[in-house]
Amino acid sequence: MRSFRTLDDLNPAGLRVLVRVDLNVPVENGVVSDATRLERILPTIRDIASRGGKVILLAHFGRPKGRDPKESLGPIAAALAGHLGQPVAFAANCIGSVAAAAVAAMQPGDVLCLENTRFHAGEEKNDPAFVAALAALGDVYVNDAFSAAHRAHASTEGLAHVLPACAGRTMQAELEALDKALGKPARPVMAIVGGAKVSTKLELLGNLVSKVDVLVIGGGMANTFLSARGLDVGKSLCEHDLVATAREIEVKTKAAGCEIMLPIDVLAAKEFKAHPGHRIADVSDISADEMILDAGPKSIEAVIARLQTMRTLVWNGPFGAFELEPFDTATVAVAKAAAALTRSGKLVSVAGGGDTVSALNHAGVGDDMTYISTAGGAFLEWMEGKPLPGVEALKR
Repeated sequence: MRSFRTLDDLNPAGLRVLVRVDLNVPVENGVVSDATRLERILPTIRDIASRGGKVILLAHFGRPKGRDPKESLGPIAAALAGHLGQPVAFAANCIGSVAAAAVAAMQPGDVLCLENTRFHAGEEKNDPAFVAALAALGDVYVNDAFSAAHRAHASTEGLAHVLPACAGRTMQAELEALDKALGKPARPVMAIVGGAKVSTKLELLGNLVSKVDVLVIGGGMANTFLSARGLDVGKSLCEHDLVATAREIEVKTKAAGCEIMLPIDVLAAKEFKAHPGHRIADVSDISADEMILDAGPKSIEAVIARLQTMRTLVWNGPFGAFELEPFDTATVAVAKAAAALTRSGKLVSVAGGGDTVSALNHAGVGDDMTYISTAGGAFLEWMEGKPLPGVEALKR
């Protein structure tokens, strides 16, 4: 049995269902430029509406300091209606008489979006009075916003304590995928951790060391580990003040019986720009005026060969400066290899974090991995082994 309730445990017919969703989408010139998060909440909305529930959407947008028309959810609700294929009503407040009147006008199967919860200070404070005002609008609560589950706010955690609560379909899919990745994974497990800085991923690395069999370190953070091994990384991005920390992590990795993989060759250049003069160099052969911008062909070959012996992959962060060619080479090559193994049923692959999603989409494999999380901070905190308030509140 699952540790949390889902929509399978709910009969929404005739009920007012408060659904916390993630509508914090990128908007350019008033137009939603990436509708991924809108698409992901459609199954939950349709499930509840098709069974006669009244769907009342709660969400935040941006970081407003009080009411701000530029941060209104009105345009997002209109965009959502286009993806949903049915009207989405909008109320200009998320509590009080305006919201209550909009809810009272609903019929079974209707969808209503309430205004930005962060227009009220009580949201981020998880203020009991604000929780009560929200709860007055609904009979049950569904959380479908894993991306906000690391925050103990009124609409993400508080409501689950005062109304019958369960996970929406997106939240359910996320939690089930994460359980396959690190909760009860098929072994052996590889984690790929990239990105710019070790300092932002110390807790992540500390947690993974005891949970995975192979830890692949890429991106700028690999340079700090190479420096810790006594190698000169030239003018590469490197946190020299964390060299001792990198050594400690290597010691803990070995003690835990976890294999660590660092680049053995790299793409090095003297300038950070697209298509500069660059060369393939051994990691022990970087000159003072060069910077490491991607893993090299031998490193790629080694990672892919090891990946082919794995049953589970968790990925957070690219190998190199993938936004600029040819420094996307390692990320693209490993991503395609992981996608092929996933398609053949040999690998469970779960990836997340902003740059990771962009990198995998850049490689053209965004739809081929087992699961790609768009949750950002919540995904990172989960990888760090931290309990997420919004998830804990849903547990039976």
